[in-house]
Amino acid sequence: MNYSYKGKILISTPDISGDIFSRSVVLIIDHNEEGAFGLILNKRNSQMSNKFKNFFEFKIDVYDGGPVENDKVFFIVKGPKVTEIYTDINNEFYLTEDIENIISAVLNGKLNIQDVKIFSGYSGWTAAQLEEEVQRKMWTVVDIYNLDYTLPNDQTLWKSIMQNLGGEYLLWANSPEDISMN
Repeated sequence: MNYSYKGKILISTPDISGDIFSRSVVLIIDHNEEGAFGLILNKRNSQMSNKFKNFFEFKIDVYDGGPVENDKVFFIVKGPKVTEIYTDINNEFYLTEDIENIISAVLNGKLNIQDVKIFSGYSGWTAAQLEEEVQRKMWTVVDIYNLDYTLPNDQTLWKSIMQNLGGEYLLWANSPEDISMN
């Protein structure tokens, strides 16, 4: 493997339709010879959001990180490290599965809930699978700087990035969700 997509954003092309990856924006957290690990930034999960409302006494959004291990919970956090178990995403954000310390930090005011994004499950690729999917143009890989991974993103994120890419991506951004209806 000559190149890693770690830290990059994957934008699904309209060819991927009808599943969780349709119109998704995926942050690649890790990518090496063994495979890749990422989280979908723009797919809310209302069922998991309702479950998390029991931990907190206020509404919170939980996102589908991907179709793998939906019983696992991940957090992208902006701000101070409140756990020793984390992976740096960049200078501003980190990833952790340490649910106990994150919930405690939010409840104790050490973390602002707006600086935490919760994910159920993750997106995973085996060795060379992601590279093959990119080559088959299922994904467009982009460098996006200054994207706040903890913002409450929805489908407007996918459309906005597609529009900013211009060209044929502009056409895709304005296509209906079900491309057979085009």
